[in-house]
Amino acid sequence: MIGWLRGRVVGHGGDGATIVDVHDVGYRVLVASAVAPGVGEELELFVHTAVREDAIVLYGFSSTAERDLFELLLAAPGVGPATALGALRTMSVETLARAIEAEDVKTVALIPGVGPKTAGRIVLELKGRLPHEEAAAPALAAVDDALRALGYGASEIRDALEGAELPEDEGEALRAALRLVRRS
Repeated sequence: MIGWLRGRVVGHGGDGATIVDVHDVGYRVLVASAVAPGVGEELELFVHTAVREDAIVLYGFSSTAERDLFELLLAAPGVGPATALGALRTMSVETLARAIEAEDVKTVALIPGVGPKTAGRIVLELKGRLPHEEAAAPALAAVDDALRALGYGASEIRDALEGAELPEDEGEALRAALRLVRRS
């Protein structure tokens, strides 16, 4: 199974698919992020591989937290890959995790194709099963998003911030992360 890819973006499909060239092999990956890098840019994805009778489908995520939440969502009744992917395209891991832990069915129902009944089942099935650090680290996600917007790559960010203790305040966390990324 494919668990991770890094390569150059060759193109995008209308269905959210991105074609990634990895050493002259093109992988078609349905990407969770609503904003994918442009053609020719490097992309790093953590991948969930779904093997079906009629196809092998790759789902790509910018972090292991996204991939892990996607896989947890698949375990909930009435949630398939399209719905789980839609959830991560609609809201961040932290927002969704907080909504599930707070039993906020209205927020969970904002996922495309999910009504109040399915949202309630998702909350019931996943409450207490989410990693606590995902629900408690919104500053880290904001820092990651900000550093990516400034042009830093996922591996560059991961290497610089590995093992670092960042302040809970988003502004302070971003300043500290910028210092760490510039050093590496």
